[in-house]
Amino acid sequence: MNKTDLTNAIAAKAGLTKVDAKKALEAGVEAITEALKAGDKVALVGFGTFSVSERGERTGINPQTKQQIKIAAKKLAKFKAGAELDAAVQ
Repeated sequence: MNKTDLTNAIAAKAGLTKVDAKKALEAGVEAITEALKAGDKVALVGFGTFSVSERGERTGINPQTKQQIKIAAKKLAKFKAGAELDAAVQ
């Protein structure tokens, strides 16, 4: 399912126009993104939790030259599925 399919499904289930469903989806994604940028955790009960984790600097190996390189520290967005979502998928 891509963004267009998701927009169409939201419109059908919520009785919205496709334009309104697209605006709602984009607003939701934007709100989650802003919260994660601010370092907050977003918990949607029954669905899952979005959070940010930090990966420290580490040493890696360039596969072509076999030389060691430093990989910079960075932040990663993570998602952990909730119990209800896990149960629904089973």
